[in-house]
Amino acid sequence: MCPLGWLGVATLCLGTLWAVPAKDRRKVEKPKAELSLLENLDLENYDVTLESYGDILDLSNYEELYDYGDLVPKIEVGTLAPRPKDPKTLPELAETTAGTPNLQPPSSAGPVPPAPIPRQGLPSCLLCLCLGSSVYCDDAGLEQIPALPPDTAYLYARFNRIGAVRAADFRGLEKLKRIDLSSNSISRVDADAFRGLPSLQELLLPENLLTALPELPRSLVRLDARLNRIPSAGLHPEAFRDLKQLQFLHLSDNQLDFIPVPLPESLRSLHLQNNNIQTMHEDTFCDSQEQGQIRRALEDIRLDGNPINLSLFPNAFSCLPRLPTGRFS
Repeated sequence: MCPLGWLGVATLCLGTLWAVPAKDRRKVEKPKAELSLLENLDLENYDVTLESYGDILDLSNYEELYDYGDLVPKIEVGTLAPRPKDPKTLPELAETTAGTPNLQPPSSAGPVPPAPIPRQGLPSCLLCLCLGSSVYCDDAGLEQIPALPPDTAYLYARFNRIGAVRAADFRGLEKLKRIDLSSNSISRVDADAFRGLPSLQELLLPENLLTALPELPRSLVRLDARLNRIPSAGLHPEAFRDLKQLQFLHLSDNQLDFIPVPLPESLRSLHLQNNNIQTMHEDTFCDSQEQGQIRRALEDIRLDGNPINLSLFPNAFSCLPRLPTGRFS
């Protein structure tokens, strides 16, 4: 080709190159200097060369997508600064740490034991369950009544092997309202075991081996001594006369020969079934001297299972709102 021809071609190429904007020139020039950044790109079967570089990849937004600020390490708020490997390299830090006393115990010392939890020293709260003013000792293998907290109001000691109730067992327990000693082996109760309990309302002694009842407090509302061995001689004379608050008297399945009279006017339920009662008096339930008397409170009388014919004593229960349960033939 003639020199003029070569000169024309060169002029055309230079004109084309300078016609490309600066932004587009960076597209071509910058990847040439940073081809090493493309080594991790997955280009499958494309063979990248300098000739095909601009044809295959669209790097028009390369500078916008690549954030050079990500290379600056970030410090998160709340994280601790890393310790230097050698504190001596920082003289001020070394002097500070050297003058600071070590407040932590040596690593050889064992863990500090927790403070002891105060325990109730009374045997009842070690053998039983104490919840507020209630003590639960059911089926605990007890052979005697343990010492109770002074504020005990309810005692449940059923299904044990308690053989006796002593006078000191309930001494000073002025708040005691209920004693349940059902299903034990109690054969003896001291005469004054319950006398000093001014708040006692319920005394439950069924299914034991009792042959006598002790003196009872006047505050008693319910007495249950079923399924024992109590004869009439085992009751104090007029044992229930002064119990002005007594409402439930259950003495069934014992060995009584007669109905324990006089009975308080407050009585509502009297269970004497399965004893050895054979007779009664006209004044057993009603006052023969008071005509027109109606004893409305006493509605539940059970005399069934006794060898007594109730039809022989019609005046004995003429004042009652209901006839006693028993044999009338």
